Amino acid sequence: MELKAIKGVGEKTQQLLEKLDIHSVEDLLSYYPRSYDIYEPPVLVRDITRPGTYAIFAEVASDVSVVNKGRLKLIRVLVKDYEGKGLELVFYNMLYLKSQLKRGYRMVFRGRVVHKMGKLSMEQPAMYHYGEYEEKISSMQPIYRLTAGLSNNLLTKSVRFAMELVDLCHEYMPFSIRNRYQLMDYSLAMECIHFPKNKEDYIAARYRLVFDEFFFFILALRQMKQENSVATNDFHIRHHEEVDLLLKHLPYELTGAQKKAYEALMADLTSKKMMNRLIQGDVGSGKTIVAFLALIETALSGYQGAMMVPTEVLAKQQYKNLVELLEANHLPISVGLLIGSTTTKEKKVIYEQLKKGEISLVIGTSALIQEKVEYENLALVITDEQHRFGVNQRKLLSDKGTLPNICVMSATPIPRTLAVIFYGDLDLTVMDELPKTRLPIKNCVVDSSFRPNAYRFMRKQVEEGRQVYIICPMVEESDVESSQELENVEEYSKKMQEVFPEYTIGMLHGKMKAKEKNAVMEAFALGKISILVSTTVIEVGVDVPNATVMMIENAERFGLAQLHQLRGRVGRGAHQSYCIFMSDSKDEHTKSRLEVMNSSNDGFYIASEDLKTRGPGDLFGLRQSGDFDFGLGDIYQDATELALVSQCVEAYEAEELSVTEAERQVIGQKVDLYTRKCLNKLNI
Repeated sequence: MELKAIKGVGEKTQQLLEKLDIHSVEDLLSYYPRSYDIYEPPVLVRDITRPGTYAIFAEVASDVSVVNKGRLKLIRVLVKDYEGKGLELVFYNMLYLKSQLKRGYRMVFRGRVVHKMGKLSMEQPAMYHYGEYEEKISSMQPIYRLTAGLSNNLLTKSVRFAMELVDLCHEYMPFSIRNRYQLMDYSLAMECIHFPKNKEDYIAARYRLVFDEFFFFILALRQMKQENSVATNDFHIRHHEEVDLLLKHLPYELTGAQKKAYEALMADLTSKKMMNRLIQGDVGSGKTIVAFLALIETALSGYQGAMMVPTEVLAKQQYKNLVELLEANHLPISVGLLIGSTTTKEKKVIYEQLKKGEISLVIGTSALIQEKVEYENLALVITDEQHRFGVNQRKLLSDKGTLPNICVMSATPIPRTLAVIFYGDLDLTVMDELPKTRLPIKNCVVDSSFRPNAYRFMRKQVEEGRQVYIICPMVEESDVESSQELENVEEYSKKMQEVFPEYTIGMLHGKMKAKEKNAVMEAFALGKISILVSTTVIEVGVDVPNATVMMIENAERFGLAQLHQLRGRVGRGAHQSYCIFMSDSKDEHTKSRLEVMNSSNDGFYIASEDLKTRGPGDLFGLRQSGDFDFGLGDIYQDATELALVSQCVEAYEAEELSVTEAERQVIGQKVDLYTRKCLNKLNI
């Protein structure tokens, strides 16, 4: 159903929604809240020790003062709770409050407390009579990810109207499954995920919808595995002595894990069964050289190979590294680079060369699998950190009339038990050994009082010619935050320019256009930016050996596995590297979680601990495994449910559940729809 069917959605609002990848009423209903504003009981002023959103029951204890700041008029007033402790309230351009906020006026004031000019104050609070506020306690108001020009209020209203337009009563999950796994009805789950009355409703709704996501995902994987199992390898690839000589000339010896992975790839390439393998290697384990070796063996056997990476900057780096490796070993193998920013004229030339087989190896982004790209004899495709592509690549390539060997590489540290489920269509090889020359990263977990020392340390590193990453959880200042004030990229970048006026500060986040992001990453890779302030968009995509310091603000808001992924951006060169985890959390559970990062650089151990240390409070934190593109599900946070759903799928396929043929047809249609949606996200 079209968006214009929603009351209040005109052309302008529709364009804003489409920026969020919302193109239909159904898309809007699947656009789940990123968090919720939870109305907590009022607290005493003495309990407000740090920034965050609070409610206090207090009375006005001073006259209202008005301060003119250009067009902005600040209304300030002091309120006190029953203990006599005071807190300043600040309102913006609300002059009518001057007659309302008289001494002795008692209300519940709720708003965000900020720390400015050495003191705490509450900005733009809402006001409620005590009884009125009591009714709101524990209620949850949805907070959606927005784009400039679109308010949370407008999006919330649009979702409410959308629910009236769509028939949510149509239940597609068989009763036997809903009954066995105690799943909430779909229509109620959709209502409660957007507008939960309490945490219990939210948890039950989320459980149902995450169950559905995992159920159809695993079914799609198993369907693909069945299709792949009958595929035969018609390519005659063999091992070449030139590769043995190349290995002897490397300035280092391969680790045992690298040799094992290389042997696994060659066993697949030379077998009669088509390769469909995952190389899961910890950050810095040296997966790239293993990929290069397999590509070179393929090219020397007379076939084409392709390597797809997440970003243009990384594609350029890998292209340069591969060309230098081939030239150093006098191997006459032609290599091409194909990325989004490649000019139309250059693309036409590359398309023609690939079609004729004049290019043996090609490095690029998802541009490698676009409709216009044709290969003469593509025998091997290696993808790096492309999870969605990893799930659907065989179908994409077979639809193009090509059926190559497939290898997916990932540095995301997933415990083996989860990897077997998540990458169910792939054979698994684990690289759990780091090169001996790699210096372990030195870590520290500190609170914000350490920040001046951290800045001094960064300055020293930059003066020595090194570079720095600073990671913030937010892009811009949030209008509503239900727990605490989070650092955001835009404000932090300005602050860094004040602290380090003599150095170039860069800013990077997901709301930037692809061209802008590539320009920033390339400038950082070339050393033109000394300090890069970024969101987790930097998690994969650029290799900067000169970067030696990473500071992660609000570290408690990330999962341990994601913190490890982020930390992997440093420690890639010859210099000692450092990671500073900044957190003001007083929660003992949170402290113990972060201590894992302080004590270990082992990604697989950290991933395992991540599963053990998740608490119920993490339900409202930032999603940890967004790379896998589930609407709600998180493979770490929901690991238990993922295993449960895997068992359910096995029982379903073994026909151990009471499911009618009509219900199976509906499920089959949902699986096909799921696969198509994944392909659409790749713009194929």
